Amino acid sequence: MKPGIPLRARNWIALAVALLALNAALTFHNVWPTVWIVPRPELSFELGLLLLALVAWTACERRVGVGLRLVLTVLVLVLVLGRYAEVTAPALYGRPINLYWDGQHVPKVVAMLAEVGPWWLVGALAIGLVALFAGLIAGIAWCLGTVARALEGRRGRYAVGAVAATLVGLYAFGRWFDWPVRHRYSLPVSATYWQQARFILNAVLADPTRDLPGLPLPSSNFARIAGDDVLLMFLESYGAVTYDVPELARRVAPARDELAHAAAETGRQVVSAFVSSPTFGGGSWLAHASFMSGVEVGDSGDYTLLLTQDRVTWPKLFEAAGYRTVAVMPGLKNVWLEGSFYGFDAIHDERALGYRGPEFGWWRIPDQFSLARAVELRTDSDAPWLVFFPTINTHIPFLPVPPYQPDWQRVLDAEPYAKADVEASFAEMPDWNALGGPYTDSFVYTFTYLAGYLRNGAARDETLLLIGDHQPAASVAGVGARWDVPVHVITRRTAVAEALLDLGFVEGVALAPQQPPIGTLPELSVLLLETFAAPH
Repeated sequence: MKPGIPLRARNWIALAVALLALNAALTFHNVWPTVWIVPRPELSFELGLLLLALVAWTACERRVGVGLRLVLTVLVLVLVLGRYAEVTAPALYGRPINLYWDGQHVPKVVAMLAEVGPWWLVGALAIGLVALFAGLIAGIAWCLGTVARALEGRRGRYAVGAVAATLVGLYAFGRWFDWPVRHRYSLPVSATYWQQARFILNAVLADPTRDLPGLPLPSSNFARIAGDDVLLMFLESYGAVTYDVPELARRVAPARDELAHAAAETGRQVVSAFVSSPTFGGGSWLAHASFMSGVEVGDSGDYTLLLTQDRVTWPKLFEAAGYRTVAVMPGLKNVWLEGSFYGFDAIHDERALGYRGPEFGWWRIPDQFSLARAVELRTDSDAPWLVFFPTINTHIPFLPVPPYQPDWQRVLDAEPYAKADVEASFAEMPDWNALGGPYTDSFVYTFTYLAGYLRNGAARDETLLLIGDHQPAASVAGVGARWDVPVHVITRRTAVAEALLDLGFVEGVALAPQQPPIGTLPELSVLLLETFAAPH
């Protein structure tokens, strides 16, 4: 035998490393707010149960064969992936993961990331993930194999059994007698899967005919806006974080103030407030549906059910008052069945908008172009319009940010920007560990083109409703961020502005950090409809 550590000592060291690695694989935490993880000095109750089961199995003169090791490798892999989802989702999205609903959107997210990144980066990422996954499987298999070999001897079984009994015993006594030692254990991953199973069971067993309680949307003659067009813009990821986080607020405030200046220069008033969104970090359609129907839609199950019901919506109310109702949807790449539920007269999706300029990432179309097209569409009708426009350029990863084009006619052309401006925009690549800068840059662009629209693009009187759909992901919003979003109403109708001020709005765009919301999105919907009507 070569000099060095004796073979028996090597086996004990390998066993210790294997047990520590398995414990670390089930107790790691997130390096907030990234996709990375870090080990913590915590213990795994589930590892103790697994080890006890293996000790009992081998004590009955049974070997841990290849088949059993394969099953255990898959089991531990599932636990590790569950742990990763549990600790990473809150850091990135600000909410727990829901595999049943979130899993349905994974293909779309993957397609978006593939479109946004260069081919070589996407390829390298794919190869890296495959290698990481293979390495994880190999590492788990080695750890379990090392433990299995140790259990073949009596001393190994005694040692592993002592470790397992200690892990399980301390956890049990800590739970029963409320000992502080229980705080040294990570939340069992099985609890995560049990919660996910409950999500699935509740979704499958939910009564498809159940009633969805909501606020009835009041009919209106819209007398206070006197035939104005109404531009209803949901600003993607526009959250209270743009006021509450000093660094983000400092970068966004000048452009937002410029919007207020543009409104004043063109004889308009701006009033603002916060409202509570039913979603956080994503799920924009839940916010849209909550506002447009008066029903608080908190998950995809309620959303799917809502679409099967006959509900009064904003487009239906405006159409009854003689408005033409149009959805401008630059981010819509597929058939939008929701359009018939809402009752729009026309839907202009990505293809129908006819954008011919350079493509800016997955979403392709600059919001300024979509707004300019909305103006162009309205020139062929004498009836007032309700335009529903959910923006897309402030969607994660917030890059590339299109240039602003002061010439609103040129933005409709096939070459809307100078070549150097486009190249500068494409040169910026997202750093997924530092998205705060791109986030604020995208809103500087948003408020810049909105200010330009008030000065140059708005062809006739209209009332603008600028509403955030949800806060950005927790990687931008921070730990424990509230679920509130800003709303700005821009109008020439003094009676509308004064009525909203009486209801809790403030003059201008300067909301105070942590200012409480005036209500939910359904409550805002009712409040605005009542405000637009002539007083009794």
